[in-house]
Amino acid sequence: MVFKLVESAQQRWRAVNAPRLVALVRAGARFECGQLVERPEAVAA
Repeated sequence: MVFKLVESAQQRWRAVNAPRLVALVRAGARFECGQLVERPEAVAA
């Protein structure tokens, strides 16, 4: 049953089309509208 669930979910998964950015995402980089945010602005408290 699990095999069938994974098999059906696999049809909807997107391929990673920018593997060079995966390391940045894992490191905690932020992206807005597809652009890397170098220095996020300080949040006003």
